[in-house]
Amino acid sequence: MAEKPLYIAFLWHMHQPFYKNGMKGKYLLPWVRMHGIKDYYDMAALLEKYPNIHQTFNLTPVLIMQIEDYVNNKATDIFLELTLKKVDELTEEDKSFILYNFFMANWENMVNKYPRYKELLSKRGLHITQAEIEKVKSRFNKQDYLDLQALFNLAWFDPMFLTDEPLCSLVKKGKGFSEEDKKVIIDKQIEVLSMIIPEYKKLQKAGQIEVTASPFYHPILPLIYNTNIARFPSPNIPLPKKSFSASIDVKAQIEQAIEFYKERFGRPPLGMWPPEGSVCEEIIPIIEEAGIEWIATDEDILASSIEKPISRDTRGNVLNPSILYKPYRLQWSRHYFDLLFRDHTLSDLIGFTYSKWSTKDAVQDFIKRLETIREGVSNLPGEYIVSIILDGENAWEYYPDDGKDFLQGVYERLNEHPHLKCVTISEFLKGRTILDTLPRLFPGSWINRNFDIWIGDEEENLAWDYLRSARESLLSYEAELIRPPLPEQAQSLAKAWQEIYAAEGSDWNWWYGDQHTSGYDEAFDYLYRQHLSSVYSLIGKEPPKYLEIPITMPFKVNPPVTMPVDLIHPILDGEVTDYYEWLSSGFYDIRKIGGTMHQAQSIVRAIYYGFDMQNLYFRFDFNLNLSESTKVEEISLNFDIISPYSARIRISSEDKQLLFSQGESQEKKIGVLAVKKIMEMSIPIADLNLKPKDEIKFIVTVLRDGVEMEHWPTRAPFTIVVPSVDYQLENWYV
Repeated sequence: MAEKPLYIAFLWHMHQPFYKNGMKGKYLLPWVRMHGIKDYYDMAALLEKYPNIHQTFNLTPVLIMQIEDYVNNKATDIFLELTLKKVDELTEEDKSFILYNFFMANWENMVNKYPRYKELLSKRGLHITQAEIEKVKSRFNKQDYLDLQALFNLAWFDPMFLTDEPLCSLVKKGKGFSEEDKKVIIDKQIEVLSMIIPEYKKLQKAGQIEVTASPFYHPILPLIYNTNIARFPSPNIPLPKKSFSASIDVKAQIEQAIEFYKERFGRPPLGMWPPEGSVCEEIIPIIEEAGIEWIATDEDILASSIEKPISRDTRGNVLNPSILYKPYRLQWSRHYFDLLFRDHTLSDLIGFTYSKWSTKDAVQDFIKRLETIREGVSNLPGEYIVSIILDGENAWEYYPDDGKDFLQGVYERLNEHPHLKCVTISEFLKGRTILDTLPRLFPGSWINRNFDIWIGDEEENLAWDYLRSARESLLSYEAELIRPPLPEQAQSLAKAWQEIYAAEGSDWNWWYGDQHTSGYDEAFDYLYRQHLSSVYSLIGKEPPKYLEIPITMPFKVNPPVTMPVDLIHPILDGEVTDYYEWLSSGFYDIRKIGGTMHQAQSIVRAIYYGFDMQNLYFRFDFNLNLSESTKVEEISLNFDIISPYSARIRISSEDKQLLFSQGESQEKKIGVLAVKKIMEMSIPIADLNLKPKDEIKFIVTVLRDGVEMEHWPTRAPFTIVVPSVDYQLENWYV
């Protein structure tokens, strides 16, 4: 009897927000076009070499709509217009825009691979403000601008297109680009964009992939259904002045997505990744009624729904695999609906961690983890499936070679593996009887099993209030229309509703508030307010004056991506010994300064911080190699404690010491410091004279040769609450 396989379900989520400014008919930001030439086509096309690898791709309608707009309607964006604009015709404003924005790519993996592009970046300066741009423009001549226009657009191509003509010759050319070269590059971009949807159609027809869809404009469905649902996972969260509740919009966003999908793929989608994995029981009947058979969300939602934790060992391996690695069924009134829950750790390893590893080690680690899961379920009854679900576009620029070596290494191993079988989700569910039922579905998203990213902050709540007011105005206008409305009224009404649906997208509130900043917060804010203004204009009303005022407040905080959630016990060796030793720490991602898509090139890349009962722990990851002695000697850090007292901990990479001083007192050596590829340290809580439940606040300053280069966080300090003896009991949750 053949040994049963472990089934593997990859789901790659492809999405971009609606960047088009309806008032001007052009796109403000170019990321549909750029990720279109770098990620969307090749992620599917790569599978043709591996026929045994079946996967699921979730394509949002708002993404497909924008791709088609570039291909079919000659859509343009500001970046594209300034690429094709002849250098002799560039205004001073154009030149400033190009110098500020045309280095928006991962510097290590996309800019530095082109010597001329790297040279131009150095000529401009790495860390530069908009005001400083005016001072450096005189350094750039016409050929500099030409080369920058070309290289920005060339660098975003997936490597698979750079080895063939016409791009191969341009890569070899490297510099001295002409106006005609720019046109060749842009023509190739549109050609690649035109290949994307046909490739997905072809592979789905062949049965190798399944294509699913999210609601049209990527809304957080539970919050569109009723913003009060946010209080269930976060009882104390501040909410907008008035609740927003629009179940009919939930239905419309889902149904429009399905109809849009059917027009492109000739059949309805069977599954759905709800935006950001956001779910609640109230939306499930609406999704099921629309014909969707399954959705997927995060393992933390499962744990909270069944009130059983997903337990892991120090390596992150699940200790109770029979809970996580199977589908569940939610039942009500003779209806039922199937759900899968992603392995959060495996998904995040691909999304955030393996890019820092050698390809060989990353591939081996990933396959070994899957084999360990199979060993854990091989003697259990039934069939098991591991759901690996993550963003299919933004991670790859942090990998060398756009992640190709890693993906091909994984696919080569899985394609021939005797016990690991890759399937689409519907392929696995078809014909199987699902016996495990959910007693309830806990409301939340894949991020901290709540909705705090999209509601609760002052900016976010104001955005919800503005949305409600615009929607109420539209409903009043609609109610006053004579039935049936005149054709022009019906047309304006339909357009106004689309503006409401676009404003319901998750992306605007992702960037509002202190949780994230993109480098383009003003553009996202402007686009959101434009959608709402258009609602009023389309129904013949003057948009409120408040929509002319930015919602985004100045000097936004860049807070931790995650807060500490448990005690940690890391090995202090200056190496990434094991990702999981820092899994429960707080995590401050400096890359978020440049947005999810574009990494700001700071000295520090990420900061981890946490504690056990005796020590505070810190880990610093850098955008330079600390193993090179010439650089180790340059870098030092200061921890400035600002509460409950003032003090400083001076950290020297060269001396490998932590030196504590308070006021005029003499420095004393405390703690342990390890410096190799990364910097790790422990500081005894007793040495800081802290008691259980004391709150310590501090900032970190980074110096090079004694000169301050940067400090983190940019505004609000780090805050750590010293654990009490009952810490783990107090912080346990399901």
